[in-house]
Amino acid sequence: MDIDLHDYIATTPDFPEKGVMFRDINPLIGNGPAYRQAINELIDFARPLKPDIIAGPEARGFVVGSPMAYALGIGFVPARKYGKLPRKSVSSSYSLEYGKNELQMHVDSIKPGQRVFIVDDLLATGGTITATMDLVRQLGGQVVGTGFFIELADLQGRKKIMEVENVPFKSLLEY
Repeated sequence: MDIDLHDYIATTPDFPEKGVMFRDINPLIGNGPAYRQAINELIDFARPLKPDIIAGPEARGFVVGSPMAYALGIGFVPARKYGKLPRKSVSSSYSLEYGKNELQMHVDSIKPGQRVFIVDDLLATGGTITATMDLVRQLGGQVVGTGFFIELADLQGRKKIMEVENVPFKSLLEY
């Protein structure tokens, strides 16, 4: 029996600032059956795309991507925040409301030609994911799709992703 995943998203108004409706996945990942269903739905979407590896940005992308990679029998590549990787890496910057942020991957984390499925817990403006896509391309990988637990549709992150590269897209919940 399918679980309504909406029941496992906590909404907190005016966090982190007034006017924002914060969508919290902690109840979802804290409930075994709901978490399993969400991961399995993304796996079912990703599997036909034949990814060689899953990539996800720090930190919640790890929560989504690691169990997917394990279940698919493939590896997981983290896109880390700037300064967290000890070896030679590539970088990609993206804009925030006030300033910039930067993600990095080790230069040997993706091999040229590898098929990469990118995941995160939530898609808002798309900056984090398009930066992750850029890292994959810098390393010679091919983005074969993206997947998310939640999409905040009004922020048009999907549009931003598709402007960068028209890839298969899946969000389990839309707000």
